[in-house]
Amino acid sequence: MKPADLYILNQPEKYRNILLHIASVIDHAIPNVTLEYKWTVPYFYYKNKPLCYLNASHKHQFVDVGFAKGFQLKQNQQHLVADNGRNTVKSLRYFSLEEINNEILISVIQEAITLY
Repeated sequence: MKPADLYILNQPEKYRNILLHIASVIDHAIPNVTLEYKWTVPYFYYKNKPLCYLNASHKHQFVDVGFAKGFQLKQNQQHLVADNGRNTVKSLRYFSLEEINNEILISVIQEAITLY
């Protein structure tokens, strides 16, 4: 099994369910996307370039979908988080599976791939 898959499957149930859902949405929304394991997290690549990563933060109890070119995104700014110290990455942050809005997630993904 690939390390990215192991990362997801070895998470506690709360995070695993969120990660599996997000990964499924990304797989269906982007043709030719690949899931790698880089910088200790699952990272989706598009056209052989880093697109977004998945990170389960147990300390803060959320899952981040961090977009490598997040500061270049123009739409959905009210949903994107830019933590202190980040100068390129913005993320969608989810505390539960129920709060994931697939339309917003897909919209951000579709805009992000236009940057490649």
